[in-house]
Amino acid sequence: MSADLDGKAVVITGAGQGLGRAYALACAKAGAWVVVNDVNAGAADDTVRAINAEGGTATTVGGSVADWADAEHAVDICRSAYGRVDGFVANAAIMHMAAPWEETEQRLRAIVEVNVIGVMFGVRHAMRAMVEAGHGGSIVTVVSGAQHGIRGMSAYGATKGAVNAMTLNWAIEGAEHGIRVNAVSPWAMTTMTAEHLDRSHADPASFPAPEAIAPVVVALLSDATAGVNGRLLRFDGTLLSTYENVRNPVAERPAWTAADVSTALQR
Repeated sequence: MSADLDGKAVVITGAGQGLGRAYALACAKAGAWVVVNDVNAGAADDTVRAINAEGGTATTVGGSVADWADAEHAVDICRSAYGRVDGFVANAAIMHMAAPWEETEQRLRAIVEVNVIGVMFGVRHAMRAMVEAGHGGSIVTVVSGAQHGIRGMSAYGATKGAVNAMTLNWAIEGAEHGIRVNAVSPWAMTTMTAEHLDRSHADPASFPAPEAIAPVVVALLSDATAGVNGRLLRFDGTLLSTYENVRNPVAERPAWTAADVSTALQR
């Protein structure tokens, strides 16, 4: 099958800049009708203008993914403008770096509201539209290597770990309705990445441009990956990897004491 998106309508959140913008441009180039959502409506308009300038078709929808009505509106606009919802990319997110003891209530609530609840809201509305239409679809979430542990990113990593878990569960729930749900963990230079380079000490040269990551999203939204569901992918524009959830047996005993557990874990 071809990895084109002709005749498909997709919603991409956080598509005013960075990776979301790159995804939107690539999807439009592949033939999709694109709903460009961003909390910054002006930035979303810029993405739409860039798509239109290249002969694509796109619509702006401003609003925060963390607002139930705004998230629903983005999906509703896709249905009203293009008659269907075939794909949804839950890209919108925020990030900050801090030691756990440096966190504030305001920052913790904000990162959870956007990165977890915002993803829940958007995917809920998208899946509802797909189930009602009866033709299935593809949903792409965004996770991060921070879910496996990176200094200064405990809050961000926690939100992405939550998205990881939601992705795996949604993949199970959606399968009987022909809805595929997969996650991408991208490695790219974005404004969000650049703002934290000093604290993360990452090598700027190791980050590709957002455009290098877009092909994996286009592929996951296309019929060419019809059999791919519940996968967690890591992509840096060169190396494509999968994260696997593996249980590794440590030891087995008919009964355990705390001392037995301590001994087993130190082998």
